[in-house]
Amino acid sequence: MIFDFLLKIKYSLYKSRVHSALALVAIVSLTSCVNLKKTSYFYNTQDTKFMSDSKNIASLLEKNDLLSITVSSINPEAAEIFNMTNASEARSSTISGTTAQVAGYLVDTDGDISFPVIGKIKAEGKTKKELRDEIIFELEDRKLLIEPIVDIRYLNFKVSVLGEVKNPAVMTIPDEKISLLEALGLAGDITVYGNRENVVLIREENTGIKTLKRIDLTTNELFASPYYYLKSGDVIYVETNKNRVVSTSAVTQWIPLVISALSLAVISIASFK
Repeated sequence: MIFDFLLKIKYSLYKSRVHSALALVAIVSLTSCVNLKKTSYFYNTQDTKFMSDSKNIASLLEKNDLLSITVSSINPEAAEIFNMTNASEARSSTISGTTAQVAGYLVDTDGDISFPVIGKIKAEGKTKKELRDEIIFELEDRKLLIEPIVDIRYLNFKVSVLGEVKNPAVMTIPDEKISLLEALGLAGDITVYGNRENVVLIREENTGIKTLKRIDLTTNELFASPYYYLKSGDVIYVETNKNRVVSTSAVTQWIPLVISALSLAVISIASFK
């Protein structure tokens, strides 16, 4: 009878240790899953439609903008002189991380560009369309070209993505149009430790005023926002999720306990046998 009594006590201790080990494993598992929805974009967003705020995409030209200006006409030889860009050069960082020398028309400190034959043209404060129309007018008014076609593109359209992304970078955008989501994709996406509820977008307006906008990517507010499409010079900063430090310290604390509990369970099983 004494042997049976001791055997029951041993069995009870074994069950207690196993249950404790399982409980610890369950707690750690629940802790790691509790914030799962915070790692998702547009969590629980239903199918819907949003109007794109395209009127905010067109930016005004600013000092230090580097422009590619090409001119064509029914007389290619006459237009050739206008396609000789000036000596202004700048280093450009590409999406892949490489750098290259690019040459184009620089908007100088007075807000002007120096255009062949025509001379100084005010560019600062105008849209690309307005500058293009002015160049066409000057070419036709001075009878320099017949039916000229002018194309203007940015050579230094850049956005920066910083913080909790896989590949923080300053990226030059060739097609001059990129959404916030595309920029995050080019940066390798937000890491699991990034705060998707509080992504910071910093934009400097033509007036010199810097605007800071906080965007919650777990909702659909971005789609109706004027910040969906980025402008040249925009900076995106992804904050670190506060749970990173907590989870890191929690894992550091729990792992030894779990290992110890599992070890006790294994020892108990072996002893019970």
